[in-house]
Amino acid sequence: MALKTAHPKAVVAGGAGFLGSHLCQRLIADGFEVLCVDDLSTGRESNIRHLLEHAGFSFLRSDVAMERLTVQGDVELVFHLASPASPTAYLARPVETLLAGSLGTRNLLELARSKHARFLLASTSEVYGDPQVSPQSEDYWGHVNPVGPRSAYDEAKRFAESLTVAYRSASGVDTGIARIFNTYGPRMQADDGRVVSTFIRQALSEMPLTVHGDGHQTRSLCYVDDTVEGLMRFARSEHSGPVNLGSPRELTVRRIAALVRVVTQSSSPIQFVAAMVDDPKVRCPDISLAKTLLRWVPAVSLETGLENTAKWMAGELNDALPARA
Repeated sequence: MALKTAHPKAVVAGGAGFLGSHLCQRLIADGFEVLCVDDLSTGRESNIRHLLEHAGFSFLRSDVAMERLTVQGDVELVFHLASPASPTAYLARPVETLLAGSLGTRNLLELARSKHARFLLASTSEVYGDPQVSPQSEDYWGHVNPVGPRSAYDEAKRFAESLTVAYRSASGVDTGIARIFNTYGPRMQADDGRVVSTFIRQALSEMPLTVHGDGHQTRSLCYVDDTVEGLMRFARSEHSGPVNLGSPRELTVRRIAALVRVVTQSSSPIQFVAAMVDDPKVRCPDISLAKTLLRWVPAVSLETGLENTAKWMAGELNDALPARA
């Protein structure tokens, strides 16, 4: 993709969230002018506070599902990351999650259409549901419960993908769909319900690490810097996707808990609790397309990523403690 201007502009919906804030930071570093749009329902101002000093960064508090954006000047890239993404968030806001995937996607596609911009949808490995094949390649249609507890998120993303494809075929919008797997790193919320943040918070607090079910279900953890690199390479390409972005290193949840204990030097025991409904038994991406089309593979080791995340979260937990007299 050839950039149209010397100082290109990118719109990042959901830019104050965990992944979105890292993407904004990378875009600024790469010379983009960035408009970060977020309603702060799950995103946090603290995630982007360090970016406000940059002349090329601006923030608009807005719900993209409820309002169509008016942006002055040319826009090169429109990223759609606006959605509750963690289990805690989308289980608490199922309607908002579905609207972000439907009306929010439409409004951002309309922005991209009007600006002749490239549109990137941050989809998810959750579109594969509880997969019956592993690893999951992009041509696998998935095994999803449309009325289960996770359905608001799963179906919102599946609809968003379908709408993105429709705009590409019917209106000629330059689109791309990235299916993101289990991203982790600094700025994750400690109480977001994700496996890494939950285990690190529990380990740092010397609480039992709660493993749902028998712990043999698998996840594939990709450090946030690697995910952002994949998104940037995808954005600069001419490919439509979908393309999986994730680590092919598959680990059991039990093994992840053990690694977190080592990284945090915690003596917390591992405690097994009831399995979650519709919890995927396996999660591992086939990243052959990303390797071939984008020349992308994750570079940050799991051990290094966990250490960085634990160090950041320790600071967050320490700041949250009441001040001593």
